[in-house]
Amino acid sequence: MVKKTLDVRVDYVSRVEGHGNIVVEADGDQVRNVRFEVTEPPRFFEAMLAGRPYAEAPLITSRICGICSNGHTLASITALENALEVSPSNQTRLLRRLLLHGETIQSHILHAYFLVAPDFFAVDSVIPLVGTHPELIKRALRLKKLGNDICEVVGGRAVHQVAATVGGFTKTPTDEQLVHLSRRLDDSGEDIEATVELFAGLELPDFSRPTEYLSLKSGARYAFFGDLILSSAGDITPVRHYREKVKERVVGHSSAKHCASNNETFMVGALARLNNGWGNLGEAAQAAAERLRLRENQHNPFANTLAQVAETVHCVEDAGNLIRELLDNRPPDDLLPVSPKEGHGVGAVEVPRGTLYHEYSLDREGRITAANLVIPTGQNLANLEMDMRQFAPTVLPQGVEATERAMEMLVRAYDPCISCSTHVIDIREMRP
Repeated sequence: MVKKTLDVRVDYVSRVEGHGNIVVEADGDQVRNVRFEVTEPPRFFEAMLAGRPYAEAPLITSRICGICSNGHTLASITALENALEVSPSNQTRLLRRLLLHGETIQSHILHAYFLVAPDFFAVDSVIPLVGTHPELIKRALRLKKLGNDICEVVGGRAVHQVAATVGGFTKTPTDEQLVHLSRRLDDSGEDIEATVELFAGLELPDFSRPTEYLSLKSGARYAFFGDLILSSAGDITPVRHYREKVKERVVGHSSAKHCASNNETFMVGALARLNNGWGNLGEAAQAAAERLRLRENQHNPFANTLAQVAETVHCVEDAGNLIRELLDNRPPDDLLPVSPKEGHGVGAVEVPRGTLYHEYSLDREGRITAANLVIPTGQNLANLEMDMRQFAPTVLPQGVEATERAMEMLVRAYDPCISCSTHVIDIREMRP
């Protein structure tokens, strides 16, 4: 009996940032080929930085993304401070964590409510939910605004902040602004509770594939900053040696590189952070994770969205703690003087989609001679394809349309930022 050939192709996956295509080719239940094609043109940000004064790097690289713009700024600043041997003050470190929490809240809420939730309400977009579930949409908008407002108070703007710089902040929030934010965070409790309840009630696709998870490590804190890379396999790598752990390679079907660790694919992002930092979650986030039926060593990629919800709870809780700590000790001005010098530095930050690396080399005048940026989505693409390969046979018997929907859900679970990931193009692939 001849097995039926089944080809699935989704051009431009919906409800993700950027453009990517799904390709599944199968004979019966035997998958011949699986690809996630990143079709965005490369961005050339690394080339743009060459010859620029170091102080311009955070401003330029923040334009890589409108969702993780502040994360790019902070990764850039961290790398430059390591190159210039600058150690920021405690207040600066607290404010940076608060700024990143604001961005994480708004991004996780955007993904969970507006990009993922429609799948579980059997609609094609969030628009129908405005009419059928208006309170759900209003709640999502309130929480997203809370995250944006944190960024605006700390960074001067919600997107592409202007206050954080090498050595500190050009302007810090007033006590009144911090107190107001603290009240807003306290008042968000009902919306946070309803969010956990909503996503705890979702039934995820039954799929699991063991993989390696990478995230930053910073003592006993649930890490969004850190100098070490923690692997779920048990090894630890200094961030400055990240190229030994995160190995990029060019693939022919994607304008974004793929990555491997010890010749195996790996995952970064909320699920990776949760698996590696379960015991360091805040008390409220730990309780939320348990209600969301999350656990350590969770290997269902669809649970990444639930991990984002748990992290949102953690960020709200920790943001309140950071504000209280800031209000207890407010130095008038701790922006450090910085002098150009020759150097090399790597900085890493956990942005919503995973670990982001910035690396710079500087000459004696402080101009950038080389730059390397490794984006979380690029790190996840090879692992996504491995998941697609194993997930596809479980849904192919349901037919083309059902397979298309299921594969799109899997891609969305990774919360890819496809435009950010485009990194390279091989001109040889374009020759006739």
